[in-house]
Amino acid sequence: MRDDWGRLLAALIATLRDFQLAEDCLQDALTSALDHWPRGVPQNPQGWLMQVARRKAIDRLRRSKALDQKLPDVAVLMEMDRADSEADAAHEIPDERLRLIFTACHPALDEKTQVALTLRTLCGLTTGEIAQAFLDQDTAMAQRLVRAKQKIAKAGIPFEVPQKDDWGPRLNSVLTVIYLIFNEGYSADNADLMAEAIRLADLLDDLRGDEPETMGLIALMKLTRSRASARVDGAGVTVPLDQQDRRLWDHQLASDGRDLVSAALRRGRPGPFQLQAAIAALHSEAAGFEDTGWHEIVLIYDRLCEFTANPVVRLNRAVALSYLVSPADALDAVNALEGDLGQYQSFHAARADLLRRMQHWPEACWAYMRAIELSRNMSDRAFLQQRLDCAKKEAEQKLGPSPTGRMKRSNAKASSL
Repeated sequence: MRDDWGRLLAALIATLRDFQLAEDCLQDALTSALDHWPRGVPQNPQGWLMQVARRKAIDRLRRSKALDQKLPDVAVLMEMDRADSEADAAHEIPDERLRLIFTACHPALDEKTQVALTLRTLCGLTTGEIAQAFLDQDTAMAQRLVRAKQKIAKAGIPFEVPQKDDWGPRLNSVLTVIYLIFNEGYSADNADLMAEAIRLADLLDDLRGDEPETMGLIALMKLTRSRASARVDGAGVTVPLDQQDRRLWDHQLASDGRDLVSAALRRGRPGPFQLQAAIAALHSEAAGFEDTGWHEIVLIYDRLCEFTANPVVRLNRAVALSYLVSPADALDAVNALEGDLGQYQSFHAARADLLRRMQHWPEACWAYMRAIELSRNMSDRAFLQQRLDCAKKEAEQKLGPSPTGRMKRSNAKASSL
């Protein structure tokens, strides 16, 4: 149901004008589905859920202490329910997701809250998944989401796509949300979610075609998606970029992405998404991994760091530096980020790879184990496990059996001093 969550919830919010009520009623409808669907799934599951959710809303509003104020809303919902019943709930659910994004990304909310709220409402990510994406505690993220919904209700923030002149304060958050939706699809190998993110960005571009950052985002997503067919092997194991069969890439999609980022950069207003797309374009242009323009990539990362203090950008720059200069130079830069990224899976995976390339086998083993522990993606876990097994064999050949066990004893001894 995650793929349908955003569309269903957006349609409910458009009707109820209440984020929390809509989410509670949709959750109630899903609970009802668990009770009823084992006896037979309805012909139109989405329509069934919408109808049940609206009926749950009617019940909640009737029990409300402010029933007198809610009577007009109850009347509207009952009329919609009658219409659904006559049509057997088979009508098309309106797509209100773009309105939902702009509402959640209202400038009255801080940017982190905007992104978190949209991931919860549009993508159906759990509070724990969102907290992990932001490297936050679950309880802190839950409180943030509750406060955001309360603020939208109290401030009477309208559920609408703003006029173009008012896009400025919200556009970056909207683009960030769309990119996170895409990344969720890419990580889960979900083609529908990736396509949905590109569709939303295309819709933004149609509404306002003079914004180079929107073009940059579309280019970045197309360039990234062009590699999707080569990133997992037949056994379901992630294939790193340096080992991918580039013949499997979608070269037409990559060409479209390169053309789009070139057109965006010619507008003379570079931004983070355009620069990330330029890096992806350099990867797509290289005939092989060894032909990658690492010097240009590091320079673009330097420019990107001027736009954002995001430590993930600095981590990616360090990885690029490892191929331009050396893994040792990059390792110093990566280690300096541990305070910011200690709970971030890619930090430990990158560190493990640098240690592997430097043949620091015991340390590489520890880093791989930590990366596996933090990984949510089974394909990534399988790849990291393969690398860990190889690192253990190398360590045993050079240092004797059970290097990780020896390190545990060493750490235990150190901690007792």
